[in-house]
Amino acid sequence: MKAATQPVESLSNGVWRALADPTRRRILDLLRAEPRTTGDLAARFDMTRFAVMKHLEVLVDAGLVLVERRGRERWNHLNPVPIRELYRRWIRPFDAAPADALLRIKKAAEREDD
Repeated sequence: MKAATQPVESLSNGVWRALADPTRRRILDLLRAEPRTTGDLAARFDMTRFAVMKHLEVLVDAGLVLVERRGRERWNHLNPVPIRELYRRWIRPFDAAPADALLRIKKAAEREDD
């Protein structure tokens, strides 16, 4: 399978860019269920095969889709690793502060009950 080989920061920017488009998010949703050929993906959208291929190119460049060639077919596989990296870098740290604050409130409320 072909994977993008870019610096981590460049990949992160590419992932945000790729996720910004609703068509690309829909493609990722389809690939989450199972790998699909480019033709199968193109048949699921009201756009040309070429337009779907351009969206897939952005997803491959971002590292979100890995491509496997089987004869004349191009199988597209979801690569969840870049999304997990974004979660670890951007979402989980922001989630910790509110959770910590709620735990402090809970402890304070429990102390008041004593």
